[in-house]
Parts: sequence; C-alpha cells; structure tokens
Amino acid sequence: MRNTSTLIICMLLSGFMNAQPVSVIFDSDMGPDYDDVGAIALLHAFADKGEVNILATIASTKYDDVAAVFSAFNTYFKRPNIPIAVPKGEALELRDFQHWTDSVVKNYPHAVNSNRDVPDAVALYRRVLAIQPNNSVTIITVGFLTNLKNLLQSKADMFSPLNGEQLVQQKVKQLVSMAGKFPSGSEFNINRDFIAAKYVFDHFPAPVLFSGFEIGEKIKCGIPLIQNDSITQSPVKDVFRISIPQAKEDSAGRKSWDETAVLVGVKGYKDWYTVKQGKIIISDKDGSNMWMDDKTSKQYHLVEKAEPAVVQELIDKLIMHKPGEKE
Repeated sequence: MRNTSTLIICMLLSGFMNAQPVSVIFDSDMGPDYDDVGAIALLHAFADKGEVNILATIASTKYDDVAAVFSAFNTYFKRPNIPIAVPKGEALELRDFQHWTDSVVKNYPHAVNSNRDVPDAVALYRRVLAIQPNNSVTIITVGFLTNLKNLLQSKADMFSPLNGEQLVQQKVKQLVSMAGKFPSGSEFNINRDFIAAKYVFDHFPAPVLFSGFEIGEKIKCGIPLIQNDSITQSPVKDVFRISIPQAKEDSAGRKSWDETAVLVGVKGYKDWYTVKQGKIIISDKDGSNMWMDDKTSKQYHLVEKAEPAVVQELIDKLIMHKPGEKE
C-alpha cells in the first residue's frame, strides 16, 4: 500500500495527472531578487495557454507597494481582478535594491494602490481554499514561508470550520517550493525566516516538492528578452533591463530559481528532472538545511536530468510571452 501511495504522489508531482488546468495560489516575496518577475510571467503565460487557473497572488513580505507591484503584473497580463494579499502581522519587509519595483508602480497601471487595500494573507488563503474542490490546489511558494506557517496555525473562522492544517490537508494537492539547497546548505528563502520554514516543512500535510538553490543557479535568463525589440511597454522586460546591468554576475542573465518552481508546479518535473524522496531537516539555530532519505515521506527535491541550457531556453521563451497570446 505504501508503494502505491508513493507512486500516486510521484505521478501528481510529475504532471501525469494534470488533465485540467492547474489551480495555483502563488506566494512570492516579489523582490528583493527579480526572478519573482520571471516566475509570475511564466504563471500568466501558462494561464493564457489554458494550463493554469490563478486563484490568488500573495506576498510573503510587506514592504510598501508590494500589493501594487503584484497588481501591475496582473493588470499587464489582463487579469486585474486576481485576488492579492499581504501579511498584516509580523513579516519581513525586504525589497529590491535595483529599484525596479518603484519603476513598475510608476510606469504601469495597477488596480491596487496600497497594501491597505488588500486583505491579510492568511484570510485570503482561507477564503480561497475553502471554496475549492478537495485535493485540487497547488501552492507555489517562491519566497518566505511566513504565510504558510500562519495558515497552518490558523483557527476555524467565517470561511471554514476547519483549522489551518485540516484545511490544507483537505484542499491542497501539493506544495511546490523554491527553498533549500540540496543535499545540504543554506538558502535565502529559508534562512531569512527559518522559524516559519521549519514549522511548515515539519507540519505540511500534503506532498512537498522542492526546487533547490542548485537547480536555478545554473539557468541564466533574460538576455533574449531585453534584446527583443518587438516587446515594448512590458514591465517584465523593464525589470530585467533595469536589473541585469547592475550586477556583473548577471551579465549572462539572471539565475532562475523562482521560474523553475513555477515550471514544475504547472508542467510537472518529468521532462527535465528526477526527484529524490526524503525529508528536509532545518536547523533551528541558523536555518541551514540538510536532506534525510526517507521512503515514507511525502517530500521530494528535484535532481537535474536535462541540461540546464534546455530549461534556460524554455524559460527565456516563456518570459517573453505577450499578454493574451495562446502560444
């Protein structure tokens, strides 16, 4: 029976059972890095192809204007009504040093003007999850795990009589997280709020698929985008155009950590990766992580199969997607 359960989980994670559009809640710090921008561009590209239903876009930080930044991208991709939320309690406030967020808010329309105009992250999670079919939602996190910790610890409310862990267990098919470094190391999304990350990965009741630091590190994207003269008035292009020249290490393109999480969250991993089954172990002292093999676990991390250049070419194509195009 255990082997059958493991096979079913692997089929879900690999995309074999994705006959319908994937229902996604996208949880991102939307900065300080700008691979978040590539990730939300991929998400909208897949939505235009009918492969994704974007249920919500949720910030895991609460710097000023993060809600407006999300809104600008959703509006650009012709989905201005996608629900947005921001953590209203204790949360990080990290933002970009390149000032691309300022540029996006200044130069592009956005239906949301302030963090005050959107609900708390946990309230939106609970409202959205409560009305979804059971075992149907993919949560993709490409930032801190602050919101998911608060969700798991939440109590019954007006949206659902279930507590947070029960609600996730009932509604969530899988969590795909750009987090960790494998087989061991220290990674930003975990170590900046490692108390939250440790709680989430110790208690999350649905399958978890990690796209680790080592996966996106080799995939450098954005140069074809900024060199494409046919793309104009694009906040995605503007962000890469502004940011790439500000770091020598980005001269060949920006590393694509967050994009890989969206890619496998929607398309499955089987075309580009294999997976290793086990459990992430997070230090409660410094947030560093290691991996423990465990054949009974519902956690997996990606292992490179295809050459990074193959994934890089695909991501470069997807971040050049124009709103509304089907291909």
